[in-house]
Amino acid sequence: MRNRFRRGDRDALGELYDEHAQVLYRYALRVTGDWAEAEDVASATFLEAWRSREKLRPDGDSLRPWLLGIATNIMRRNARARRRREIALARVPERGSIPDFTDDLVTHLADAEQLRAAHTALARLRRRDREVFTLVVWAGLDYAAAAEALGVPIGTVRSRLSRARARLRELTDAEARATRSGATRAGAERPPRRETGNPPPPPTSQYRAASPRPGR
Repeated sequence: MRNRFRRGDRDALGELYDEHAQVLYRYALRVTGDWAEAEDVASATFLEAWRSREKLRPDGDSLRPWLLGIATNIMRRNARARRRREIALARVPERGSIPDFTDDLVTHLADAEQLRAAHTALARLRRRDREVFTLVVWAGLDYAAAAEALGVPIGTVRSRLSRARARLRELTDAEARATRSGATRAGAERPPRRETGNPPPPPTSQYRAASPRPGR
């Protein structure tokens, strides 16, 4: 497969797509939080892989780490371009708002709430730590494959993943404290019950912070 692809065999490209397209799509979806952008990233990954096929090393096993590395670079470029657009738009005088339907579309996903929560937490990590976390935990690469995808030593992958997990735990604890604080304020602001001669019923809701488990 690898050598056929390097030689420009279009059948090998089709086989590569069938084997890895869904993995790339799910990875991009989790990173971007946007199904349309995830589809674009997956398509652009195969296009870029085909264009740069001669740069692929002739030896090696699965092409998945290489493809995920390309997808990561594409999302980096997209993020930089998005920031440039936001800066440019911020300089333009406001002339009314345009509705954004992205959130409405994402809510149709079965795990939309979890996706948004995870994306929000991960967005607060440093880019390098976030990329290692998503490749190892979400894309399922081992340390060696993640190192190949990012072009860094295995030790760097280990240290960045450890740092990402520690930071996510901090964010989770902060969210838990905020949730408990909000619950306490809500209880303090609740108006007193009218006396009816019967004891008040026990509370029917409990506030619990769910701590994510970011994989191995």
